[in-house]
Amino acid sequence: MAPRTTPPFRADHVGSLLRPVPLKEARAKHAEKKITDAQLREIEDREIEKAIKKQEDVGLKLATDGEFRRSWWQFDFYKGLDNVELYTVGEGIQFAGVVTKAESVRVTGKIGFTSHPHVEHFKFLKAHTKVTPKMTIPAPSTLHFRQGRGSIDRKTYPELDAYFDDVAKAYQKAIRALYDAGCRYLQMDDTAWSMICDPKEREKSKGRGDDPDSLPAKYAAMTNKALEGKPVDMVVSMHSCRGNFRSTFIASGGYEFVAERLLGEVKLDGYFLEYDTERSGGFEPLRFLPKGNKIVVLGLVTSKSGKLESKDSIKRRIDEATKYVALDQLCLSPQCGFASTEEGNVLAEDEQWAKLRMIVELADEVWGR
Repeated sequence: MAPRTTPPFRADHVGSLLRPVPLKEARAKHAEKKITDAQLREIEDREIEKAIKKQEDVGLKLATDGEFRRSWWQFDFYKGLDNVELYTVGEGIQFAGVVTKAESVRVTGKIGFTSHPHVEHFKFLKAHTKVTPKMTIPAPSTLHFRQGRGSIDRKTYPELDAYFDDVAKAYQKAIRALYDAGCRYLQMDDTAWSMICDPKEREKSKGRGDDPDSLPAKYAAMTNKALEGKPVDMVVSMHSCRGNFRSTFIASGGYEFVAERLLGEVKLDGYFLEYDTERSGGFEPLRFLPKGNKIVVLGLVTSKSGKLESKDSIKRRIDEATKYVALDQLCLSPQCGFASTEEGNVLAEDEQWAKLRMIVELADEVWGR
């Protein structure tokens, strides 16, 4: 089987990496105003360069900046949009047994995209890697789902259709800005699509004033509008996650509730789907992936623990997936990032790199070098 020369790659990864100790220490000092913005940036630069080199050394054909300049996988991007602000809330997001920092975002006026620090972050990544630089940003649907109707200014958006339209237009501009900076591989990270598959999360959505049964159609339309005008030589994928904080989760349930719309209607080039535990359900929903160029990246290697999976067990699961999708339309990755927030999952850096190295080896064995 021919190797993939365009992303997603046979051996890929979701994006975030465990924050090294020097970076954690620097961010803590910066929060206490013991070092300047410039001093923090110097340390971020150095640690990102090291992380890029390690990704190249384990054999990956892509590299990210590990999201080392971010505290949250999503909020750091959202707060850079026009009229979206980060603020302190009464309590953080409840995961299985742990709670995040008490922060969230809200929409205070008309959403737009003027400029964004993430564009400069990408330029640094591109300038320092020999492989394909991959940029990750949160998906547009996640700006709405968990925060809900109550987080959106009603004077500006008495009806949500106008809100969804403005979010899509802001993303069009963000995608163009990243493309102009040289980005050809963009991943949008999402929790809405997976969490809406969990009946408990749908009930919570109703409690926030939304109609969860109507959201997949709205999210599909918003995402497709965001992708309008995407240059043909830019690959955009989506990572779908049920929650990842300190090796815990929020939601459970397979993709059946959204699969036909997500895989069949949303005009993405690839899907990173979480499949590391039984909570993700079976591979049957993959039958909705159209034959052709779309790719599913199977998240069969967990980022939530350091224990290495059996290569044979991963190969068996890839074989199971081929009952529904051709092997040529499949790739392999961890089920999520290793550090969706700066706190990171509960495993060691050496274990993280061992997992990524194993994924490269497995991809070579399954699809050929």
